[in-house]
Amino acid sequence: MTNSLLTYLNKRVVQTHQNGNLNKASGPLITISREVGCSGLELANALKEKLKQVHHQENWKVLSKEIFQISARELDLDPEKVAKIFKQFDRTAFDDILYTFREKRSISEKKVRHTVVDVIRSYADDGHCIIVGRAGNVIAGDIKNAIHVRLIAPSEFKIRSIMEKNKLGHEEARKFIIEEEKDRLAYRKAVTDKNSEQPELFDVIFNRAEFNTDCIVDFILFLMEKKGMLKQAGNMIGYF
Repeated sequence: MTNSLLTYLNKRVVQTHQNGNLNKASGPLITISREVGCSGLELANALKEKLKQVHHQENWKVLSKEIFQISARELDLDPEKVAKIFKQFDRTAFDDILYTFREKRSISEKKVRHTVVDVIRSYADDGHCIIVGRAGNVIAGDIKNAIHVRLIAPSEFKIRSIMEKNKLGHEEARKFIIEEEKDRLAYRKAVTDKNSEQPELFDVIFNRAEFNTDCIVDFILFLMEKKGMLKQAGNMIGYF
């Protein structure tokens, strides 16, 4: 977390002094969108590890919930409060949350959303980044040096996955998936006016019930190689 925050802050300073860093090509970037129960974070970490072990690229980073932590630092708020704003994105819930901050500082709904999107975009532009969820495929959809992945699976597969990982019964896992999908939908509505799950927004879609983690990682690496991302990434220098 510390290195991710330092990377972000360092990049913000560099961008400020380079007029937005307009001369720097964005990426390389991987975004992973996933249905609940499709183990997107597990896939991202496996991909990062293989990039390090096989391709000797150690500067790739994985970001998911860390985005809320970094955004919270920018806003001087509790990360849990930032996450809650998106989980309960309606007018009443947001007003309740803002009331708790009123004595500390004034903050707007727009500012919270802008900061989160800005953090995601900054990391995407910086490159060597695997962003899990957070509508990364939409926020960074214009970056050419990127691959946008979507993970799907049949309902029973996702339920079994959640049962195993969270130690829940079948019905509990089913309800968990429903609630988590509601939270993710609320977040997507808060940060983008596009449907981030439209098939045309992805380069490749994997059925998790048919392809395991190793297989998907190998295929993503194959796509990265064909797109020239591995060679490009190997020649680029990270901040740390």
